[in-house]
Amino acid sequence: MRKDQTRCAEEPIRSQLRRHGPPGPTPRVKIWIDLDNTPHVPFFIPLARELDRRGHGTVLTARDAFQVCELADLRGLKYSKVGRHYGKNAILKVLGLFWRAAQLIPFVLRERPQLALSHGARSQIVLGNLLRIPTILVIDYEHARTLPLAGPRWEIVPDSLSVEGFRCKSERVRKYRGIKEDVYAPDFKPDPALLEELGLRSSDLVVTVRPPASEAHYHNPESELLLTELMARICQTRDARAVLLPRNREQELKLRAEHSDWFVAGRTIVPARAIDGLNLLWFSDLVVSGGGTMNREAAALGVPVYSIFRGKLGAVDRQLEQEGRLKLISSVEDVQTRIQLRHRDKTAPPKNRPRQALQDIVNHIEDIIRVEYLPVGSGSDNQVADDARFKD
Repeated sequence: MRKDQTRCAEEPIRSQLRRHGPPGPTPRVKIWIDLDNTPHVPFFIPLARELDRRGHGTVLTARDAFQVCELADLRGLKYSKVGRHYGKNAILKVLGLFWRAAQLIPFVLRERPQLALSHGARSQIVLGNLLRIPTILVIDYEHARTLPLAGPRWEIVPDSLSVEGFRCKSERVRKYRGIKEDVYAPDFKPDPALLEELGLRSSDLVVTVRPPASEAHYHNPESELLLTELMARICQTRDARAVLLPRNREQELKLRAEHSDWFVAGRTIVPARAIDGLNLLWFSDLVVSGGGTMNREAAALGVPVYSIFRGKLGAVDRQLEQEGRLKLISSVEDVQTRIQLRHRDKTAPPKNRPRQALQDIVNHIEDIIRVEYLPVGSGSDNQVADDARFKD
């Protein structure tokens, strides 16, 4: 992209931050972050750190689903565990959403947060709306469903997405540059000890595989056919080994029961515990995933990545495909002809340059705080008042 094109692309984001006048003093508020899914853990670590650095307070809740709590423990996060996953049944999902919202009430009454922040935690949004706590949803997939009462007050989205079709009115949708994985990829530092832990040799052709989210509302069974074809090809390729990352224990047991041949002679490895996803991707020769986050993490690190996701494609993935950073696999023939099973050079260090996404998102959060808590033309008196409320 030429410099003048970059300037044009960045100008709407800068204008959003100027929309309410020049940045003044931002009230220091307590921000409640709800970790609802595994990718939320690495995403919110640098965000919480930057918000804390700017003088705000952050408190965390986590849903006992997938590997959320295990990964949060691995990263040393302090959080309150609230609620769980209720499986594939649509009715139980809805009931579970509202039940978890009720379970969150004691935490909210105790902590008294002034802002609710998530990357798709519907229970948090429902409760925030009922208690009139401003809710901010950071989201990068425009086709996710929204239930009644689960529409956020504000949304922050990648600049590749249109503001049309979202839950909020366009004036309440803010954009950041890049992709959400740019928020935490710069923090990554390779640790080769993982290879020994997983029993991988330097001569192995390592393929990290993420099965499709079979319990998600957007799941398309075609993804499972592509996964089966892929795993058969890996198992037939000399020196190739798959590191399979099931989404939960139930999915792992199902795959082991239906495809026991994948696991013969150690051709397929399932990590025994939650591991650093970026570290695994970095030491992989390629990545094939049926979901969005792992694809984009690999793209952020420059690792060859192929998507077998067959749901409705989002704008972020379309952009990555156009940039040549992600290849879409749509048929069994594609599995055989487009996926290149070959070693890559892993000696070069990762590109850990700072990226704009983190600062854009935090700047938008602070701008939203000013809109919500500072009347037009306010000054230091409001700063003092909000500081006092934060200290209660």
